[in-house]
Amino acid sequence: MKVLLVIIGIVVVFLIYKFNVYIRLKNKIKQSKSGIEVYLNQRFDLIPNLVECVKGYAKYEAETFSKITQLRQEYNSERDKNLRKGAEVNDEFNKLLAIGENNPNLKASEQFLNLQKNLTKIESQLQASRRVYNGDVTLYNTTITSFPDNILSKIFGFKQEELFEIEEYKKENIKIDL
Repeated sequence: MKVLLVIIGIVVVFLIYKFNVYIRLKNKIKQSKSGIEVYLNQRFDLIPNLVECVKGYAKYEAETFSKITQLRQEYNSERDKNLRKGAEVNDEFNKLLAIGENNPNLKASEQFLNLQKNLTKIESQLQASRRVYNGDVTLYNTTITSFPDNILSKIFGFKQEELFEIEEYKKENIKIDL
């Protein structure tokens, strides 16, 4: 009788252990999936904001240089006709030149490089998260389909998980309108 109780006890402990293994693997998959969702949200939230920032900065830079060009033209066309107006235009022009000299960051190309760097970083993080998720799913699926786990996983109701695959329309590059 004691032997039977010991065998039943070992079986119960074994079943509890296996059940907990399956639960840990399922939770690891949930965690990996959450990581993908975080990076997808970051991609969809950050990219439009970065694009708008770059657009705004490029517009500011274009307006600044346009204003400098306009003031130069006004100054050149008005300097003989109205000396006071020419002096005002010249003062404004000098102020803008000083802003440009004191602010060497008036370079939209740096903003575009920053956007490109952030896009690359997000895509790399997303790709790494996908690999982790697929690795966790593969480990889980292999565990629950191997003998004797396949029998136990069916008894406990554990089913295979799907690997993360990108739908065809999402494989295309993100379109960024600048």
